[in-house]
Amino acid sequence: MTTAATVAVLGVGSWGTALGLLLARNGHTVRLWGHDPKEVAPLVEFRENRRYLPGIPLPVTLSATADLAATLTGSDLVIAAVPSQAYGETLAQLRPYRSSAGGFAWATKGLEHGTGRFLHEVTEQILGQGWPAAVISGPSFAREVALGLPTAVTVAARDYRYARQVAALLHGSNLRAYTSIDVIGVELGGAIKNVLAIAAGIADGLGFGANARAALITRGLAEMARLGLAVGGQRETFMGLAGIGDLVLTCTDDQSRNRRFGLAIGRGETAAAALIAIGQVVEGVVTARETVRLAQQYGVEMPIAEQVDRVLHHAQDPRRAVESLLARDPKPEL
Repeated sequence: MTTAATVAVLGVGSWGTALGLLLARNGHTVRLWGHDPKEVAPLVEFRENRRYLPGIPLPVTLSATADLAATLTGSDLVIAAVPSQAYGETLAQLRPYRSSAGGFAWATKGLEHGTGRFLHEVTEQILGQGWPAAVISGPSFAREVALGLPTAVTVAARDYRYARQVAALLHGSNLRAYTSIDVIGVELGGAIKNVLAIAAGIADGLGFGANARAALITRGLAEMARLGLAVGGQRETFMGLAGIGDLVLTCTDDQSRNRRFGLAIGRGETAAAALIAIGQVVEGVVTARETVRLAQQYGVEMPIAEQVDRVLHHAQDPRRAVESLLARDPKPEL
């Protein structure tokens, strides 16, 4: 990859647009792709994403289109920033153009719907193992990245040199990109933190206070690390940006869709009403079910994730769910 690169970003939601803005500010040419021409058209006409990031103009070096072939041809890097439910389908559309583009990265946080597979497994199945690939994760609200506020993320790839190449494109005056070879740990942290943010939101919506929130975050981190080690992640990853960093951000700030969803549930709203009010994908809703599936597969106890799954998918009363966590038998903390 050259210093000034051409980058294709797949996804015109808040995160895809924010990454496009970041890369354009870093001096790269950015092609932003959306599958729906009706969703792309306002970005072309008004030169801003009025739906997700209103008031932030798109620079001249960032173009938006629904033409996938034009987006990918000649790109030095392709970044997928689509919801996890659309990840496999997006990669299937991308596959015929692999020879027309350079490397690949994904900034999607979640597990595959229906299987609980990691997204690197989905990537390898659809795109093959010959194409270099990396995952981008960490505490990064889209609007703050779009505004150029200070942010730090982690870029993980099995090939450390490739992780450094992708990180170099993202790294700029307002974003610091760290590197890792722990793809599994970085993926898992980005997925499970959404489930735990729903739990924190529910507790706050019920009025359980700051003490309960701190306990949920701390014990949630323990759950994340237990499962992460069981599936092959590195303990250090969960103490870093993609672990505790993203977890604290998502559990404590109302910019988090998952936290806001939990708040609504704790206040007595239905899941359907909360999703409509938020108006964007809430990854933790499906990830809760897939996390429990994965934990059962590896024999790992994850009581917080289990209670979130019961509330969302098995009609458990939110207050009873939190109370059941507090009523568990005493045990050593570590």
